[in-house]
Amino acid sequence: MRLVLSLSMVFLLTGCVASVVKDVVTAPVKIVSKTADVLTTSQSEADEKRGREIRKREEALGKMARQRDKAREKCEDGNQDACATAAQLNEQIEFEQARPI
Repeated sequence: MRLVLSLSMVFLLTGCVASVVKDVVTAPVKIVSKTADVLTTSQSEADEKRGREIRKREEALGKMARQRDKAREKCEDGNQDACATAAQLNEQIEFEQARPI
């Protein structure tokens, strides 16, 4: 009876040992591949990031253009401070448009 029990235990434990050995052997490979995946940026992620930056820049340019237009209207009504603001905003818009993305 002991022989049958010990033989069955040997067969059951070899599966467990093989599984543990496989996990231990493949763990470094999994860690390295996961680290490489985390540290690198895929092309689609880079494209999404660039698209967000372009949208933010366009939103900022649109906001400055609306402010400049309002300042120009006030300038036409005779407000000298608004004329200076409009000129300043126009320079900022030109600077932002000339800056590479």
